[in-house]
Amino acid sequence: MTQAPARPAPARRRHDREIVALAVPAFGALVAEPLFVMADSAIVGHLGTAQLAGLGVASALLTTAVSVFVFLAYATTAAVARRVGADDLASAIRQGMDGIWLALLLGALVIVMVLPTAPALVSLFGASPTAAPYATTYLRISALGIPAMLVVLAATGVLRGLQNTRTPLYVAVAGFVANAALNAGLVYGAGLGIAGSAWGTVIAQCAMAAVYLAVVVRGARRYGASLRPDTAGIRASAQAGAPLLVRTLCLRAILLIATAVAARLGDADIAAHQIILSLWSLLAFALDAIAIAGQAIIGRFLGAGDAAGAREACRRMVQWGVAVGVVLALLVIVARPVFLPLFTADSTVKDAALPALLMVALSQPVCGVVFVLDGVLMGAGDGPYLAWAMLLTLAVFTPAALAVPALGGGLTALWAAMTLMMTVRMLTLWLRARSGRWVVTGATR
Repeated sequence: MTQAPARPAPARRRHDREIVALAVPAFGALVAEPLFVMADSAIVGHLGTAQLAGLGVASALLTTAVSVFVFLAYATTAAVARRVGADDLASAIRQGMDGIWLALLLGALVIVMVLPTAPALVSLFGASPTAAPYATTYLRISALGIPAMLVVLAATGVLRGLQNTRTPLYVAVAGFVANAALNAGLVYGAGLGIAGSAWGTVIAQCAMAAVYLAVVVRGARRYGASLRPDTAGIRASAQAGAPLLVRTLCLRAILLIATAVAARLGDADIAAHQIILSLWSLLAFALDAIAIAGQAIIGRFLGAGDAAGAREACRRMVQWGVAVGVVLALLVIVARPVFLPLFTADSTVKDAALPALLMVALSQPVCGVVFVLDGVLMGAGDGPYLAWAMLLTLAVFTPAALAVPALGGGLTALWAAMTLMMTVRMLTLWLRARSGRWVVTGATR
């Protein structure tokens, strides 16, 4: 990062308060999201093994489809926050509406694609003949809720850009409770089986989207922002999101390659890998919460024309990322003996996971820097650089990961390759942050 005079302690404390105020609710909302799948699994699991296996396949497909469009939240947060910084709330909400309209269009497109191809998609993901019908049923019904899911992403980005992460937390928690109640009532009370679970999730997602839309519409009326679709604005939202889509696809490819390599190492290694990956994802929520705060804060500073404030906020958030990463590393090291028995009693799986978990722990400070700088550059609207950096990271990681089984390495070697991947990301992001080229002030980049 470009050097700047250190801000006095009161300024640092202001940054700290703002980071905590935005990051803590964001973390709660992030953790609430996986609870949807957990609630569905707990309820459907009592129907039978085939139903639970079908849910697993369909949920994997849905999660992949929705995660690809996470740029709707990221790009919208940055664009809205800039306009908030420029003190143009009407334009901020108008930009948010463009993102929401884009979400609706993309959701409709996904429905058109998924409904006729659901059986083929389920087969492609390897569902067994007994699980496939349940997976197809769940996928087809749940696909109807994808527009609502994408609206939730875009509207969450609007509220984050408005420096409001509390409302998304409240909506996420209420949505989880409603989803669990609807699932139980429709699966068992109405006797709809796995179809009831899918309908419960669709209804809960639509209700969440309706709440978000009510909040955004109220803001639009207050500040006189138009709610009508604007072709130019929707196109601009899509253009801003395209590089972030490339970034996300590269990251998904890295995770898929890692899982494929682990599968080639043997049953114990792939089992241990899945356990570690679940922990890695949980740790990522804590770091991603700081990144979300970074998107909102950096966008606002740049929109207000405060380049020095943006640089200082970036520096302080990096310090937060490193500190949280160190704490997470210590927690992983200390909790290893307690964590693994929660998932498996197999000593072979434990033996494979223990040294790999040490590698995960060592990488956490690096991950802290990566997540924070990723959020900073997203908040600055520096999507094209993020896309190229992830393409480079994918190019470095792929041969390193594929070399693990070829050279006789095990799961620890694979997670060393994952650590290499995060280190490459850190270097590319740090070089960009240090260059200062991301610091582009104004209501638009």
